[in-house]
Order: sequence, then structure tokens, then C-alpha cells
Amino acid sequence: MSDFQDIIDLIHSIDDKELLADLLIGITTEAERRELVQRLEIMRRLVAHESQRKIASDLGVGVATVTRGSKELAQGRFKVLKI
Repeated sequence: MSDFQDIIDLIHSIDDKELLADLLIGITTEAERRELVQRLEIMRRLVAHESQRKIASDLGVGVATVTRGSKELAQGRFKVLKI
């Protein structure tokens, strides 16, 4: 049985954007892809120090959804967005 590290290793090994897109489209639904895009937008805005209420309002999500992202950011995640 595979674990999450196997997915990380596979993604890390792919240098070709078309192959990466093929994989990600193949393992996600359209709804999951939209949700991932939205989560990334939330994180980018949090890194840019936008207020949680503004982010929630702009994106049409609950404040709790944005707060979840803020908690992940506080735990040191999303370093890649700070580069």
C-alpha cells in the first residue's frame, strides 16, 4: 500500500509540466482541483497579510476556512510562498 510520501516522491520526480498536469488531473476530481486552487489563493493572501474577513468575503468562503489556513501558516507551513 502506498502512503503520502510516495505521492510526494512521485511529484518531486516529475520534471515535465505536462506529465505533472496529467498526473494531478488523473488523481483529482474537478471539484478537488477548484478547492486546491482556492486554498492556494487563501494562503497567498494570508502571506500578503490580507485580513481573514476580507479573504473570506472576496472568495465566498467561511472565515473558519481561512482560519484553518492561517493556523497552518502559523505552524510554519507554506514556506514556498514566502520565497
